[in-house]
Amino acid sequence: MKKETEITETLKEQKEYPEPVKKAIFTARQALEKAPEIQGVSTGIEGLDELFYIVASKDGRLINQPLGGIPAYSVFNITGVSDTGKSLMVEQFAVEQARKGYKVAFITVEAPANFLVAGLKLRAQAMGYNFEKFEDNIILIDAASYGSLRENIPELLSTLVYVIQNYKVKFTVIDSVTGLFENKEMLARVVVRQIFNFLKKWYQTALLVSQKRSGHEELTAEAAGGYAVGHIVDGTMVLAKELVDSAYKVKLYKKEIGDIVRLFRIDGCRLSGHDTKTHFLEITETGLVKILEPIGR
Repeated sequence: MKKETEITETLKEQKEYPEPVKKAIFTARQALEKAPEIQGVSTGIEGLDELFYIVASKDGRLINQPLGGIPAYSVFNITGVSDTGKSLMVEQFAVEQARKGYKVAFITVEAPANFLVAGLKLRAQAMGYNFEKFEDNIILIDAASYGSLRENIPELLSTLVYVIQNYKVKFTVIDSVTGLFENKEMLARVVVRQIFNFLKKWYQTALLVSQKRSGHEELTAEAAGGYAVGHIVDGTMVLAKELVDSAYKVKLYKKEIGDIVRLFRIDGCRLSGHDTKTHFLEITETGLVKILEPIGR
């Protein structure tokens, strides 16, 4: 039993704390009432959808049940050095969702909208689709041409709210999120946290491209801003390329000296199970990304 003086002292200390934020407190049951059902979103990227699964019960035992795509409402980080296929992947994803009739917000931070859309049209043609049939389903936000959108995150998110509400957007792509904290990487965590919380509030399934610096390890989730993006988002897909320059790599990759191999790995996913192997990645002559078999098979 605490003495009266100790209780008085404790009450005195409690008065020094600010008021509790009661609206941030939920029981698990209350939180579940707002939790989305975990289902797969087909990506349009050959070989990727099969790498995600959930654990289900069948005949009294647990099995891995294929999800058929990335988890709905997940926010993924797509990272890698230049020329590894990051932008191609997210363009394929945007085209696939638009082709299925969904609205996609595409925030372009690197290329102006009129140049980006040319790439999207090429991606659609390579996928065998008629871009004109669904081109209005992709809504471009040109942060490459309008610097205030890159420099002022609240303004960018206000613009995105307008797009989500007026176009009934379900999917968001940002290429690249790195461009939103260029030359101020110490703020990466703050910027990415704002964007992540926003995308969750609006129930978006989203892909964020982030760029690696030359000193980063090829197959880790580290990118510009350190691990800030990878720590906050639901999962990371890492893309890499490597020169075959040793007998060891010739044997490992079954390639010849001088060849370039492209690699792919899923580095964590909070919302579902996933394949953990490192896979070969191919960029076809028509500019499509494919995920191939694991290395060593």
